[in-house]
Amino acid sequence: MEITDELSLADLAQILFASPLQQSDRPTAAHVRGTVSRALSASGGDCSSYAGYAAQEAGDHPEVYQRRMRWALAVVGEVYQPAFSLAA
Repeated sequence: MEITDELSLADLAQILFASPLQQSDRPTAAHVRGTVSRALSASGGDCSSYAGYAAQEAGDHPEVYQRRMRWALAVVGEVYQPAFSLAA
């Protein structure tokens, strides 16, 4: 079982949100999984710093935050729970 199996889609989206990946990069599922996995390893499995970063960005740049978080949520939904993203 991977640590990502224990996280919610919101947690995973916050990690992706804080990463350098961009929507324009058109990251593959493998690239997203690798980026999230490396970020979790770097933080010792604690995703609270990514939640804090996302919250700070929501306050500082709400218009950019909304667009990027929608993208991050859609991507992690497709990558980590494809059955759920099809039903949405």
